[in-house]
Amino acid sequence: MVNKKDLLTLPNLISLIRILMAPVLLWLAWQQKPVLYMLAVLFTLFTDVVDGFLARLLNQLTDVGALLDSVGDFIIYSTLIVAAWWLWPDIIIDEIITILVIIASFTAPVIVGLLKFRTLTSYHTWSVKAAVFISILAYIVVFSDWARWPLYVAAIVATLAAIEEIAITLVMRHAHANVQSVWHAFKHHRED
Repeated sequence: MVNKKDLLTLPNLISLIRILMAPVLLWLAWQQKPVLYMLAVLFTLFTDVVDGFLARLLNQLTDVGALLDSVGDFIIYSTLIVAAWWLWPDIIIDEIITILVIIASFTAPVIVGLLKFRTLTSYHTWSVKAAVFISILAYIVVFSDWARWPLYVAAIVATLAAIEEIAITLVMRHAHANVQSVWHAFKHHRED
């Protein structure tokens, strides 16, 4: 059972705002408003940074919050893909292989975690944080039509992060939230 105190925290409310931004992002993309869409993307990404920062600052790190953050990430990143297709289909077609590598890198660890633990994993590893940061930066640069090379860097970093998350799942005996690295997974493995 979920403790009401763990559920109703400021970081969780910010995660909820991020989830509620998905329909706004989709509407802006559908209406072909790329500038407003990018501003909304930046706001949405800001909420992703702020919720984790506040959770640590206020000592409100909970399994519920980690799961809500992961669900919010999944919803928003799925939304970004659909919206990019609506706004910039030519770029998507040109870069489909690289984009599919990035999508697979973020999806494969989730699938492996679901298969092993029957629940979503919420590791929030340092490598995934780096991969997300670089992928989002690449998203903004590529879809602002400034350069394409950041997309290739994002694919490499996302692939390495996926390998680490899959390794964590394989090492762990039980699902744990907020496992920062494979080294931390080995530590949990010894404690379990």
